[in-house]
Amino acid sequence: MSRLKPHFVNVARSVVSAGLLAWLIAGADARQVWAILRGVDLQLYLLCALISTGGMLLRVTRWKVMLDAAGARVSFRRAFYLCYVGAFFNTFLPTGLGGDVIRVLEVGRGATPQQAAGTILVERMAGFLVLFGLMLAVLPAASAVLPPATVGALALLAMGVLAAGALILEGRLVRRVVARLPLPRALSLAGDTWLGQMYAVVTASGRRALGLALAISLVFNLSIIFTNWLTTRALGLPVPLGLVAVALPVISATLLVPASISGFGVREAAVVALLGQAGIGPEQALVLSLTWYSLDMVDGLLGGVIYFLSGILGLRPSRHPTAAT
Repeated sequence: MSRLKPHFVNVARSVVSAGLLAWLIAGADARQVWAILRGVDLQLYLLCALISTGGMLLRVTRWKVMLDAAGARVSFRRAFYLCYVGAFFNTFLPTGLGGDVIRVLEVGRGATPQQAAGTILVERMAGFLVLFGLMLAVLPAASAVLPPATVGALALLAMGVLAAGALILEGRLVRRVVARLPLPRALSLAGDTWLGQMYAVVTASGRRALGLALAISLVFNLSIIFTNWLTTRALGLPVPLGLVAVALPVISATLLVPASISGFGVREAAVVALLGQAGIGPEQALVLSLTWYSLDMVDGLLGGVIYFLSGILGLRPSRHPTAAT
């Protein structure tokens, strides 16, 4: 029965994704959806896809900075390969972070799994901190199109993320709190446990490396916000730039919810609900959400090609021989 449980969970996630998408599509006017798609500016969309794909270099660089700070010996080419393979697995694994698990498993001999996991956590958190910081900065402007209650809730969410991120990176308070909980030793964040070694990587990143990761995240997130705003122009939708900057952190948060496959359904429902409060119709919001996701799919498809060819040509490095203890 225990072996079947993961399969049931994945089936349930698939049902949630399919059910939410079916519900949103059923409530949309097919003629309006077709009108939006028929009027898309393909050249502008292709430009968006190109810019989005180029952003992968920034993500690779951000992770490489953290790997170097952790003392891992992973080449830029290897990090590039792993990031693209992770993007491929993100397209069909639970949540929007399943590909990160693949990066840990496939990291190879240049780094321990704990180093891979810790550096991925830090570089992801750097992105989250900057993204939610940008949202907090533009919320006053977004208040012109969003209800005060929504603006207040989003402000609290952003401040909560920033505070939690700072505490996790600093580490001392988190370790003290976890140490007081009645948890098995394997879940301890101190000592030589797997999680303890991983968290030691997180808290030992250093100001210089973390500062570089935050700076890269700023450039990366600004490019993503601009690219996603350009897609609204390609679709002919009247979505302000500030509203896009607010929507993207919300989308990122929904990807952490382990109730769907690759965030499908949950992401679209969140976008429809948020943009609907700004007067954007459900058909427009649904098409926009799926279009935004299609930009990520480009990276996923490229990652699939890279993973497939590396396997055929025998270029896929072996995994780390053991999970360090």
